[in-house]
Amino acid sequence: MTEDPPGTGDLRTLRHEYDTHGLDVGALAGDPMAQFADWFRDAAAEGIYEPHAMALATVDAECRPSCRYVLLRGVDERGFQFFTSYASAKARDLDGRGHGALTWGWLEQHRQVRATGPVRRLDAAESDRYFASRPRGSQIAAWASPQSTVLDGRDELERRVHEAEERFAGHDVPRPEHWGGYVLEPLAVEFWQSAPHRLHDRVRYRRDGDRWVRERLAP
Repeated sequence: MTEDPPGTGDLRTLRHEYDTHGLDVGALAGDPMAQFADWFRDAAAEGIYEPHAMALATVDAECRPSCRYVLLRGVDERGFQFFTSYASAKARDLDGRGHGALTWGWLEQHRQVRATGPVRRLDAAESDRYFASRPRGSQIAAWASPQSTVLDGRDELERRVHEAEERFAGHDVPRPEHWGGYVLEPLAVEFWQSAPHRLHDRVRYRRDGDRWVRERLAP
């Protein structure tokens, strides 16, 4: 018999009955990126906190999965773009395996979007442009933080920040070579909308050569 963690109550009784209207496949955009843009605008207009937050799943060299939140920083015909340290654990996974998966959960709207596909680095010029748009404190942090490595303590991180601030005092902060962007080029994008009795609507866009195929999945 399983037991719930202390203070959580009986998790088996936590249920919410959905009354959302379903999805009409024929009413969806023919391209998943256009459909994503529609849903993203809806989420932002409703005031959902950080609608651009997405879970990025990767697999390392030993086939061990990892998942963490990152921020979507661009969407175009190529796919979904985000930025990170190339020395980070997620970057090592992406560079080593070449594939990733993304999930957005706009829970207030009872919606979820998933995308899977190959991931590649953005070119240096595109990473430079985005880095230049970041607040100076975030630029300094990119130089100061040896992302995913073990620190002796908070003092070490603060010392590294101070050193970076002194190094670039009075100057623009350039993008470090170990930091830049990726784009996930989706081969499949799934849109999930809740429905009563757990008979949720799932519509998947699947790339077939140069075209997208839309298909309904069982919940």
